[in-house]
Amino acid sequence: MALECLLLTQDAALMKAVRPKFAESGIEILMRNEAALAVELSNRRHLDGFIIDCDDVPGGMEALIQVPASPANQKSIVLGIVNGATSIAQALEIGAQFVLTKPVQEDRLTGFLDFAIPKMEREHRRYFRHPIELPIELQLHDERSFVAKMQNVSEGGFAIRSIGDRLPEGVLSVSFHLPSLEGDKVRGRAVVVWAGDFFTGLRFLYIDPRCRPGFQAWLTSLEGQLRFRESVRVART
Repeated sequence: MALECLLLTQDAALMKAVRPKFAESGIEILMRNEAALAVELSNRRHLDGFIIDCDDVPGGMEALIQVPASPANQKSIVLGIVNGATSIAQALEIGAQFVLTKPVQEDRLTGFLDFAIPKMEREHRRYFRHPIELPIELQLHDERSFVAKMQNVSEGGFAIRSIGDRLPEGVLSVSFHLPSLEGDKVRGRAVVVWAGDFFTGLRFLYIDPRCRPGFQAWLTSLEGQLRFRESVRVART
């Protein structure tokens, strides 16, 4: 469940400054040295943060524009690194939330992480999908309903095993029982955001306020179980 950030650079000195500092905070760094590859990855999946070398990677400025525009990363933290060709004001206007200048100073990087990590952790919890198998009822706008198998869940959405024809566009009503002794039921609305041959992903638009405390408590318990398993795994290595 570690945070993941992408570093777009061809600068060995920047890599040397960023990677160990992020590792100290338990953040995994994914490397890309071409702007097109960074943008392609941002279009495919959510990442908790991006460090973009704006001036010393061809296409770096374009990546700074396109990465925050990708649907999965509109709330991800974006740190721009500039080296004279781009001003701090320009980088902030284009898409960066934070900007540092080369050479990157350790104390400035520490200050960025102190501020950014809590934000990344909150967004990570919203996106992180816990594997789960639960029946879930979906109701279409014409009141037709069917039961599917939920494969994973997060605060922001869930995936189901695809069932025959693809789900139509539009808002669906959803409901499912939490796996507890009380058997509390969660009710809400969701919309399809992606569909594949085997699975379909949906995003929560609304969860009934009466159901939200139980839903959040369940997610917290799943996160606690995951952290326990990770601590056991680390202790055995």
